[in-house]
Amino acid sequence: MINRTASARYEGFGKDGRGQVSTQSGVLAEQPYGFGTRFEDAPGTNPEELIAAAHAACFTMALSFALAKEGFTDGTLETTAKVKLEKEGEGFKVSRSDLSVDARVDGIDEDRFAALAEGAKAGCPISKLLNAEITLEHRLNA
Repeated sequence: MINRTASARYEGFGKDGRGQVSTQSGVLAEQPYGFGTRFEDAPGTNPEELIAAAHAACFTMALSFALAKEGFTDGTLETTAKVKLEKEGEGFKVSRSDLSVDARVDGIDEDRFAALAEGAKAGCPISKLLNAEITLEHRLNA
């Protein structure tokens, strides 16, 4: 089992609150996020952008491994994930993640590539996470 961690801290509440998000690797270190970074154009990140990055990276790696398993040894994959945040009642929901991959793979036909890409979409761990059980542990006033 491999464990990876990230943490978030939010001070204040609602639109006036400000947060920072950090990752175990240090790639993100107290990166700012809040209402302005999520719903406006303020500098910083937001949860949907981070999910999009994770989904694009995971899918691309899964497709790379699927191609290697089939004997393909050279090429390039460039993926964009567009995560959609929509209003739902009084709140919001992430309704979809649209993956778009541009590929250069010598010697593969369109049908075989499409099948491998669909398999990678279904099988990458982040795709599975988006349909996974989510648990919550909480501590109040810790």
